[in-house]
Amino acid sequence: MNNRISFTRYLVEQQRDHGRIPPQLRLLLEVVARACKRIALAVNKGELGDVMGTAGSENVQGEVQKKLDIIANETLIEANEWGGHLAAMASEEMEGIYVVPNRYPQGEYLLMFDPLDGSSNIDVNVSIGTIFSVVKKPDDHHGVTVTDFLQPGHQQVAAGYCIYGPQTTLVLTVGDGVAMFTLDREQGSFVLIRENVRIPEDTKEFAINMSNMRHWDAPVRRYIDECLAGKEGPRGKDFNMRWIASMVADVHRILCRGGVFMYPWDKREPNKPGKLRLMYEANPMGWLVEQAGGMATNGKQRILDIQPTQLHERVSVILGSKNEVERVTSYHNEA
Repeated sequence: MNNRISFTRYLVEQQRDHGRIPPQLRLLLEVVARACKRIALAVNKGELGDVMGTAGSENVQGEVQKKLDIIANETLIEANEWGGHLAAMASEEMEGIYVVPNRYPQGEYLLMFDPLDGSSNIDVNVSIGTIFSVVKKPDDHHGVTVTDFLQPGHQQVAAGYCIYGPQTTLVLTVGDGVAMFTLDREQGSFVLIRENVRIPEDTKEFAINMSNMRHWDAPVRRYIDECLAGKEGPRGKDFNMRWIASMVADVHRILCRGGVFMYPWDKREPNKPGKLRLMYEANPMGWLVEQAGGMATNGKQRILDIQPTQLHERVSVILGSKNEVERVTSYHNEA
C-alpha cells in the first residue's frame, strides 16, 4: 500500500468525515492500541522475557492464571486509568470493577476486556489475543457501579480484539463495519490493511471442540452429524473442522474467510448457560461478526439482545457465516 493509513489517521478521519468517533472515544481506542503493542512485545519475548508459565494464582472464575494473563491485565489498567477518557474498567481477571482513581479525571466511557484470550496456548506458541468492549456510562448519576456495566451488547460503542500471531493484528468496529490493522514493527504503528470486512454467508468450515461431543445437546449433535456426513449426507457437501482453542484465532479466521464457531452449552455443568463470558468475549465478538455480515446467537436468541445480570455472566456462543448460524439456531428452536 503506497498510501499507508495509520490507526490514528483512520480514527481521525472517521471522527471528521463520519462523526462516528467522539474525541474521548478516539483517545480511548488509541490508548488500547498502545497497550496491545506492549502486550505483543511481552508475548513475543516468550521464554526470554520470564513471562511464561503459571502465576500460582486463580482468577475470579477459578481458572489458573498465567503470568501473561496478569501482565496483560495490569498493562491495560495502567495505560487507561490516567487519560481522562474512562470512568471505570472491568476485566475477566478481576472479581469487581476498577474505578478510575480520584487523582485522575473521569471520562464518560466504560471499558471491558479479556486481557489475554486463549492463554492455554501461551506456552506452545499458538495465537492468542486481547478482546475489548466499550460502552457509555449512564449519565443519570454520579459515580460508577457494577450495574452501569450491565448493558446489552447492542449498546456497545466500540469493540475489537488484537491477535498476537505471525502478525499482530488489531480488528475494530465502531458500528460502521469492520476494519483490520497490522502492526508495522519497524514503524511501531498499526497500519490499515482491510476495510469493510465481510464474512461469506455460506461456508464449509466449522470450529468446535469435538472431544465434548458426548456432552452436547441434541440440536448441536444434529448439526455436527450433518456436517460430518459430507457429500453423502443431507448437506450435500464436505466440511472441514478447525479448532484452535483460542477464540480470537478462531474468530479471526472466520472474519477472513468464513466459517462457524460454536462453544455450546453442555451437560457437564447443566446449571451454567455456557462457558464463554458474555461481557468480555461474546458481546464484542458478536458485534464484530454482525458488522461483517455474519450472525451471533446463543442458540435461541441474538447475543447482542441478551440483558446481562452479572459481570461475569456466561453464555453459549454460535457465531460466523449467517446461513450456518441460522441453521443451528433453527435446530435449537425446533427442539
